[in-house]
Amino acid sequence: MKARIARLSSALALLLVAASSCASSTQGEEPKAMDFGNFSVSLSVADIHASKAFYEKLDFQQVGGDIEQNWVVLQNGAARIGLFQGMFENNILTFNPGWSGDAQALEDFQDVRELQRIIKSRGIAMTTAADESTKGPAHFVLTDPDGNMLLFDQHVASPKGDR
Repeated sequence: MKARIARLSSALALLLVAASSCASSTQGEEPKAMDFGNFSVSLSVADIHASKAFYEKLDFQQVGGDIEQNWVVLQNGAARIGLFQGMFENNILTFNPGWSGDAQALEDFQDVRELQRIIKSRGIAMTTAADESTKGPAHFVLTDPDGNMLLFDQHVASPKGDR
């Protein structure tokens, strides 16, 4: 488990370093800062009931999801973990633009499509792309050099209503 957490932390650090170095290589442009919103780790679990019971022993409490649909969101302080049974193969780093740390919609945030355009402009390929002609909720996925998946999942309407 410690090795998995270390890999996830390394993946996040790698993404931030890569984004920073890509940003500094733009030709005379001021790098656009990105705000990814709320962060959580989405764990692919074999037995959601056993995993939920385990994390509850670590004082995590359910704050979202539906165990009958095989997914729950647990929180302990600022730490948030999603448990998902049968929905994806590997663990995923999850970013939620437009959400605060307590999953409340923010009034002002960068739309997921704007983040996608910035990331693409820095030479990072999309594993799954958001449809940039749409408005509201959308998502895109990146894969880091070690195969870790990064999900950018916006659940709320665009802040300016222009997307």
